[in-house]
Amino acid sequence: MKAYQISENYSIETLKQVEKSYNKLLPDEILVQIKAVSLNYRDLLVIKGTDKWKPPVGRIPVSDGVGIVVEIGNQVTEVALNDRVAGLFFPNWMDGNLSSEKLLNSLGGSASDGMLQEFVVLKENAVIKIPDYLSNEEAATLPCAAITAWHGLMEKGNVKAGDSVLIQGTGGVSLFSMQFALAAGAEVILLSGSDAKLERAKKMGVNHLINYKSVPQWENEVLKITNGLGAKHIVEVVGSDHINKSIAAVAPDGTISVIGIMDGLTGNINTAELMSKQVRLQGINVGSKAMFSRMNATLEAKKIHPVIDSVFLFQDTIDAFKRLESGSHFGKIVITF
Repeated sequence: MKAYQISENYSIETLKQVEKSYNKLLPDEILVQIKAVSLNYRDLLVIKGTDKWKPPVGRIPVSDGVGIVVEIGNQVTEVALNDRVAGLFFPNWMDGNLSSEKLLNSLGGSASDGMLQEFVVLKENAVIKIPDYLSNEEAATLPCAAITAWHGLMEKGNVKAGDSVLIQGTGGVSLFSMQFALAAGAEVILLSGSDAKLERAKKMGVNHLINYKSVPQWENEVLKITNGLGAKHIVEVVGSDHINKSIAAVAPDGTISVIGIMDGLTGNINTAELMSKQVRLQGINVGSKAMFSRMNATLEAKKIHPVIDSVFLFQDTIDAFKRLESGSHFGKIVITF
């Protein structure tokens, strides 16, 4: 089978396609023929060997993928042949609160191979069935970006009708957050540096749009939109010192979900403002299988379709990563097999 592996140079350009075999199935394992994968910012960190995400040479990257079960071990009971499933980003996190043990063996990172291969062997409980109405390309976007957005806004944020939600950017997590917030009846404010992207968001139902390039003090604009109250919930994707702008824009007793580190791994935080406004600053790290199941039920009920920016063929994987790196995408970038 074909797969992509990370080289000793740790760069997009040196990803190499190889032929490899897969191991014989253990009794509780399944073989999944991959149909599509989607890319996340975390995949760039892995491929480039950044900090704690640096994997060993030869690692197969990419956490998110969907496929068809084509072989099962003799003790498998949870899935059947021809089921369409997605792999779990955290295969050890079934339910409950996060723990060190549940963080182990995340797909496509420093600890284990990912989905950028034609066939993947997984434990039967490390996959989840996908709603039938979604295409393979749409389904492939769910395991990281969708769950992260759902976890932050709906599981921990408890966003409800009438709440004001500020969302930064138009990448995968941001647009899933937008869709979940709109579905819940929240009032969405969206930031982007592109008027064209803001116009697309407007057509999707967003009423409040801010171009942060033309309005660099966008936190003041958020306060105007919310009649001086601030946003009840903020999806923070930039990280670093940028969090201070979110602290200025959030409502007292509001929540900031930190789900991105695009501006760096560390930052100086205005702790006095954080304290005086009683802000909940919560890190969100994907989510559990139980969260995935609850999210799937909402997706099915609301018939929400993930936003796909572009679809690349497997042989054009390097071009897909370059598209992700450019930051010009609106929604998810998908590779189809």
